[in-house]
Amino acid sequence: MRGCHGVPMQHGGGDAHPGPPVRVVWSEEMLRYDFGHGHPMTSERLELTVRLAAELGLLDGPGVELVGAGRASDAQLETVHEAAYVAAVHRADADGTPDVLRGLGTQDTPVFAGMHEASARAVAGTVESAEAVWTGRASHAVNVTGGLHHAMPGGASGFCVYNDVAVGIRRLLELGAERVAYVDVDAHHGDGVQEVFWDDPRVLTVSLHETGQALFPGTGHARETGGPHADGTAVNVALPSRTGDAGWLRAFDAVVPAVLREFDPQVLVTQHGCDAHRLDPLTSLRMSVEGLLAATTRLHDLAHDLCGGRWVALGGGGYAVIDAVPRVWAHLVGVAVHRPVDPATPVPAAWQAMVEDRFGRSGPARMGDGTTPDPVPWSRGYDPADDVDRAVRATRAAVFPAWGLDPELD
Repeated sequence: MRGCHGVPMQHGGGDAHPGPPVRVVWSEEMLRYDFGHGHPMTSERLELTVRLAAELGLLDGPGVELVGAGRASDAQLETVHEAAYVAAVHRADADGTPDVLRGLGTQDTPVFAGMHEASARAVAGTVESAEAVWTGRASHAVNVTGGLHHAMPGGASGFCVYNDVAVGIRRLLELGAERVAYVDVDAHHGDGVQEVFWDDPRVLTVSLHETGQALFPGTGHARETGGPHADGTAVNVALPSRTGDAGWLRAFDAVVPAVLREFDPQVLVTQHGCDAHRLDPLTSLRMSVEGLLAATTRLHDLAHDLCGGRWVALGGGGYAVIDAVPRVWAHLVGVAVHRPVDPATPVPAAWQAMVEDRFGRSGPARMGDGTTPDPVPWSRGYDPADDVDRAVRATRAAVFPAWGLDPELD
């Protein structure tokens, strides 16, 4: 059968999901967020992901609500972005004129026709998901078009026009949320979200990323811990280049659960940029599909443990268009809809045929890379000769005392 907006579907297995449905945001209109031929942020990443999730039977069946998105209003965008910047996006969209001082028309973020509408739709997908999760109309929500975490209040940056993450979190605060936790696993630091909530004690921002000494945007050092009214609410784990599954997951386990438990969030917002994968052309981290799946599973479990299941999961970076992004984000959907996919599962033949027809090459054969992530728990001790351990210890020393945690013990 065929589902929403022509996406091919299969009926998924498993029992009916009790309670509110899981919301998955998708329509073909989302493909319009595309900077053009040759740009890494191609919308083919999105289409291949949704096609794969559909062929795996994850978008159909009980407990899944597949929905499109409207367009965020200028007033909604201006809860985060400066009015002059929103106006500049409109102007650039209307006549194609760049505004390089505001990041529009740069090599990273070129102007494209329909830019405002496409970007506002990505924001709406996240805002509407946040509203649904907060009000109980959805248990979890996934918007892989979202996660545009680099956009600043006054300008575009790093392929991101509007910051859907920050606007979504702002909406949660407007609805009455008192504590929102944001965890970002993109290989690039979540600088825009951190900037917006730098001095807001109601929002905890956590980012695990490749060190800014090696990678854009050059920020996200352990010493960045929040403003004078919110010390400890910015948590940054700057990992050395070439960190793989074991080191990445060791760092996650040594920092994220302890800080989230102390913060006690009411809702968890996560950004699942998958450019930490070892095949990504823009970064130097060395994670596998299984490692990124393990991160997703940990975040899902934390949402249930700490937030009553209230979880908004977003996309982000990831530029291995065929080999990594579709599998990682299909796994994200599988975890969210409580039908996780075994990494040993063969990639569906129909998806493989579509890849071969469109790209003239084969895609990955299985849903995983054949690895078994096995991180060593932090409790077994700190190795001062290990670059990952030094990065983790720097983060714990910088933020744990603000939460009453002992950097050496907790």
